[in-house]
Amino acid sequence: MILGRVTGEVVATQKHPSQEGRKLLLVEPEDFAGARAQGAPAGLIALDAVGAGVGERVLVVLDGYAAMSAVERPMSPIDAAVVGIIDRVDALGS
Repeated sequence: MILGRVTGEVVATQKHPSQEGRKLLLVEPEDFAGARAQGAPAGLIALDAVGAGVGERVLVVLDGYAAMSAVERPMSPIDAAVVGIIDRVDALGS
């Protein structure tokens, strides 16, 4: 799982039937402090399982089985899903 911030929505006029009714979100990976994660991709496209919106900090799974299970679409071509909206991160030493 990774932390990230939703920076936009992806609009697709055509997508796999298993993804109908779900938003596609553009998520930028972040570290615990909220800065862009070093070495991470510039952005991920993830299927929304929790109703997240632009600007929210989220938790993303990058495992296909976990992602398709989170959005309740078994055996679907999904490799990333937003599974939580983060209220805050408490870490020792921060």
